[in-house]
Amino acid sequence: MKKQANQQAQTMKKHVCRGAVAAFLLCNGALAAPVEVSLRPAARPASPEVTSAVMAFLIQPDAPLTSVRPALRPAKAPVTLATVAASDPGFDAWVRGFRPRALSAGITGAVFDRAFRNAHFNPDVIRRDSNQSEFTKSIWDYLDSAASDSRIANGRLALQQHSALLNRIEATYGVDKEVVVAIWGMESAYGSHRGSLNIVSSLATLAYEGRRGAFFEEQLIAALKILQHGDTAPETMTGSWAGAMGHTQFIPTSYDALAVDFNGDGRRDIWSDDPTDALASTAAYLARYGWIKGMPWGVEVQLPAGFDYASANKKTVKMPSDWARLGVVGMDGAPVRDYGSASVLLPAGSKGAAFLVFKNFSVIARYNAADAYVMGVGHLSDRLRGRGPIRADWPRDDRALSFDERQEMQQRLTARGFDTQGVDGRVGPMTVEAVRRFQRSVGMAPDGYASLTVLTRLR
Repeated sequence: MKKQANQQAQTMKKHVCRGAVAAFLLCNGALAAPVEVSLRPAARPASPEVTSAVMAFLIQPDAPLTSVRPALRPAKAPVTLATVAASDPGFDAWVRGFRPRALSAGITGAVFDRAFRNAHFNPDVIRRDSNQSEFTKSIWDYLDSAASDSRIANGRLALQQHSALLNRIEATYGVDKEVVVAIWGMESAYGSHRGSLNIVSSLATLAYEGRRGAFFEEQLIAALKILQHGDTAPETMTGSWAGAMGHTQFIPTSYDALAVDFNGDGRRDIWSDDPTDALASTAAYLARYGWIKGMPWGVEVQLPAGFDYASANKKTVKMPSDWARLGVVGMDGAPVRDYGSASVLLPAGSKGAAFLVFKNFSVIARYNAADAYVMGVGHLSDRLRGRGPIRADWPRDDRALSFDERQEMQQRLTARGFDTQGVDGRVGPMTVEAVRRFQRSVGMAPDGYASLTVLTRLR
């Protein structure tokens, strides 16, 4: 991440739509309700043109029919190196060419040869990587799934069943246990959807395909280092099509840098049914990036009439008491406690819920940069603590824009003189500002929200 969507991709290096992304019951008993799939939005370097206003989500390679990322089609049967010449002659040649690069990075020939013994080119991985932007989900639908009744019930059960372990992890790393469990729930539905694809095959396929070859080759070398260290074996190093692994879906570079051996068995094992090392590694990751125990990720607030929507951006930060003097107060009408400096977040524009978000929001974003993911983790962790649902209404009569519609909006904005600095279908800072300027020009609330209403006005 430079945020596993970029941060796990950079440190993690980070991650689809995302993310994450095998099946087992919680260690001490059955799940309280039907299993849900990972909700991690995309394990790839994040574009600067990413926002929670419109989220695009990937399908899991092994997602059940209830997945929020429905499968486009059944996965193709694996293509082995013995038969790859018939389907893609270049892959076998790429593996031979990659071997000396891996050895020069410190991988032994024995480790390389064992890792690639059963590795194969997987065309379905390429298909999934190419279709990451096709599926959209509104922020309210995403949060409904993130904090569904079953996900909350299973999370509370996990907190109870692993209470001793989680208390030790919290004491060691200073990261609230509910947040660690919420990431576990978001990434793999508490371990039930860890991903079953061979990681070496997936990463080699993506590195060979070449669109982001350097990034995936770096991940592949990191995966080989993990094997060389003896933390797991090639046949048990499984995960998502994009290379995310284990209960909390680390990518290899972030695992290599930050995973821990919390149970002291000499291996940093995030793949087995025992979630100990995975949960501790997640806490270690958040601690590394500055988690402040007891600070909320965000607090729902109400905005005053005449609020300056241009101030609702991550660069405008004030203490909650200062926001209160501008009329931004908690849902109870009282000023929000001064936990630290905060910015106003409007994930659905002026017609949806508003939040003051704190430093811990940015720390979770180091795990996955998408605002929707951070909100999902934060809100689920709040529900696991026994707090209530989001109180404000969402514009549920609206819907998320499709990838093509987002591109159309950028084209129309630019044609009208509100340059988005490119047409890539990603709604980020430049597009948000262009939307704001257009909204002002037609008398709409300048919240920067790329809604269907805005697109309709542009048409």
